[in-house]
Amino acid sequence: MKTIAIQAEVKQTTGRSAAARARKEGKVPCVLYGGSENINLLVEEKELNKFLYTPEVMIAEINIDGGKSVKALVQDAQFHPVSDATIHADFLELTPGTPVRVSLPIKPVGNSVGVRAGGKLKEILRKLKVKGNTENLPDFVEVDITNVNIGQSVRVRDIKIDGVEFLDAPENVIVTVSATRATRQAAEEAAAAEKGGKKK
Repeated sequence: MKTIAIQAEVKQTTGRSAAARARKEGKVPCVLYGGSENINLLVEEKELNKFLYTPEVMIAEINIDGGKSVKALVQDAQFHPVSDATIHADFLELTPGTPVRVSLPIKPVGNSVGVRAGGKLKEILRKLKVKGNTENLPDFVEVDITNVNIGQSVRVRDIKIDGVEFLDAPENVIVTVSATRATRQAAEEAAAAEKGGKKK
């Protein structure tokens, strides 16, 4: 997984007024948890948004007050209901050997035989919930659609990645190839022609 370094400062004061002042300065109150203690931080909004406005899941290497650095994942964020500005975020500190839960984006790969035959690929899920150590987690989940024909699907149970546990229901459909009006009409015409041929 990609790692991006960001700077943070320890938030010295608490309360609504302090948070409001920080936001006016372009900083977002954050909480870093999962370590020995919870730490209240301030992070530049433009730096924080690098992790929020992307389909990728990235590790933040947080440098705190120019001193120690910790690796973490954004677990939650809150946004202003009118301006959509980021107003709070939670970071989970990563501990080597300790699994985390994240949602990874899905990337269909291959040229579906069903699509080549005129079918339409439908992406039912955009992300999959997974659990695993960060060293085992890929940037995205590849879903091979090469052999998916019209009327067939790829389900969660069909995907395997070493060291990664999938948390979505195994029967959930990830992608499917459906028939189009043209393919249905062609199938009906072929069936009619075959039936007519048999009568002769």
